[in-house]
Amino acid sequence: MNKKTVSLVLGSGGARGYAHIGVIEVLIEQGYEIKSISGTSMGALIGALYACGKLDVYKKWILTLNFFDVAKLLDFSFGNAGLIQGEKIFKILAKIIGSISIEDLDIPYTAVATDLMKQKEVWINKGKLLDAVRASIAIPTIFTPKKIGNRYLIDGSILNPIPIAPTILDDTELTIAVNLNAKIKKVHKVVNKDNDKEENPNFYSKIEKKFEHFMHKQNKSEFYELGILGVMVRSVETMQKVLTEYKIAGYSPNILIDIPSNSCEFYEFDRAKEMIQLGRETTENYLKDLS
Repeated sequence: MNKKTVSLVLGSGGARGYAHIGVIEVLIEQGYEIKSISGTSMGALIGALYACGKLDVYKKWILTLNFFDVAKLLDFSFGNAGLIQGEKIFKILAKIIGSISIEDLDIPYTAVATDLMKQKEVWINKGKLLDAVRASIAIPTIFTPKKIGNRYLIDGSILNPIPIAPTILDDTELTIAVNLNAKIKKVHKVVNKDNDKEENPNFYSKIEKKFEHFMHKQNKSEFYELGILGVMVRSVETMQKVLTEYKIAGYSPNILIDIPSNSCEFYEFDRAKEMIQLGRETTENYLKDLS
C-alpha cells in the first residue's frame, strides 16, 4: 500500500509536547511522508528539530533529564519581561540545531508566534530556525519575548495553539494535527515510576517559592494554594483549550490526534519517556482505525 504525504501540525501544551516525538516516530515507521510542518510553542520546537534532522539528538538528551536537571536549566530573570531568561536552555538548543536557516530545510516549516505590540499572529517561515523557535515558545510572563527586526514576539499559542492554517495550500494528501489540550474525562495521568515524589519536590512549587521570595509576598489569598504561577498557567491553558476548538472548527484536519490535557502538567519536563510513549500509542491507535 502506498503511504500518503502529510502536512503535520504540532500544537502547544508545554511538556505534553514531548508526545509530538512519538507521533512523528510512528508516522515515519508506518511509511507516511512528512512534507511540511507547522508548529506553535513546543510544537514549533519539535517540528524544527525534525525538519533539521536533529530530533534523535534532542530525544537522547531529554531522556537523560530528571527533575533536578530541569531545575538547573532555569535562569530566573526577575525584573525583566519574563520570569525565565531561557539562555541556558537555548545554549543547548543552539548546539543541537546550529545556525541553519528555515530556507535551507528540506521541507517547508512554519513557526507561529504572536506580535506583542500589534497583537497579531505571525507566521515565521524564513530566517534563523533557532530564532523562530525562540519566538514561538516565549510564554508570556515565563520567558522573555524574542525581538526579531522591530517586532517583539511571544508564544504563538496565545492566538493559535494549533496552527492548521499555514498548511492549507500544501500539496499533500493528508493534514494531521496533534492537539495537546484535548478534553478527555478519563484521567490519563502519566506516572514516572523512576521518580521518588518525596525526593523530587513539585517542580512548579519550586519555581513558585523563588517567585514569591522575590515578590516578598505577604498576604495569603484564596488562591494561595494554587500560587501565582499556578493561576497563570491554568489561565493560559483554559484560553488555549477554547482557541483550539475554534481553530479546529475553522480548519478541520483530515486526522486529529488528541493528547489528553491531563496526561501531564505543562511544566513536567522530566516526563519525556512517558509522554513520547503516549504519543506513540495514541498515534498507533488512530492509524489502526484508518486501516
